[in-house]
Amino acid sequence: MEATDLFKKVRKIEIKTRGLSNQIFAGQYHSAFKGRGMAFSEVREYQYGDDIRNIDWNVTARFNHPYVKIFDEERELTVMLLIDVSGSNEFGTKTHLKEDQITEIAAVLAFSAINNNDKVGVIFFSNKIEKFIPPKKGSTHILRIIRELINFKPENRETDISEALAYFTNVIKKRCTAFLISDFLDQNFEKALQIANRKHDLVAVRIFDEREYVLPNIGLVKMKNAETGKKMWVDTSNSKLREAYRINGIKRNTILNEVFLKCGVDVANINSHEDYVKPLINLFKQRGARK
Repeated sequence: MEATDLFKKVRKIEIKTRGLSNQIFAGQYHSAFKGRGMAFSEVREYQYGDDIRNIDWNVTARFNHPYVKIFDEERELTVMLLIDVSGSNEFGTKTHLKEDQITEIAAVLAFSAINNNDKVGVIFFSNKIEKFIPPKKGSTHILRIIRELINFKPENRETDISEALAYFTNVIKKRCTAFLISDFLDQNFEKALQIANRKHDLVAVRIFDEREYVLPNIGLVKMKNAETGKKMWVDTSNSKLREAYRINGIKRNTILNEVFLKCGVDVANINSHEDYVKPLINLFKQRGARK
């Protein structure tokens, strides 16, 4: 992509996603993703309604009057975005490719984090770790992330979520909040998901396209697996084939939801051509209600 075109695209995404994070997500994000705990702030005189468990008995004895300790939330978080850049995300049958949705969602989450003074880092993965951007603060850092989201070209096209999660748990030592953004067209990553979620606060953001579940009747079609490159002819006029395709899609979806539930991982399911705002807000509200 030419530098001028890249700048225009970065600017367009920045304006849209920064606006969303400021106007819509700011309060929801803050309540959904808490800091590490409470940090001591100051000592002041006891006021009616203060929790007596916070009385500072040493200061109280010295001044012969009750004083309490005041604590503030340790707000600062580290937020990691684990972004699937495999070939299957170059798919979309209506207004957006899955990778376009992933780019915008990652940008919104990054701006929401920066607005709350959190650090943000990124891991791009296919069936290997394609790139690691260490967590930092600041708008300049976020714009770098957006440029990478738009312009990054992976070396490999297949998917290995277990590999990404294993790298993540090894490279990020302190507990953080992480968003795993993928279409999850992979298998056998349940154990890695459990391990990562025990160490960190892991959230899944799943991007899908409706044609992964419903095959239209459009006759004989040549299809290509975007990750393996394998091509095959498919007769979509065959009603039995379309029904088997639909059932397989439902089964895959059921198994995936069971994995998330078993591992205790919250998930937002987002259609590639639909507005992602409502699913994200619902995710934030559900998490905020449990805090």
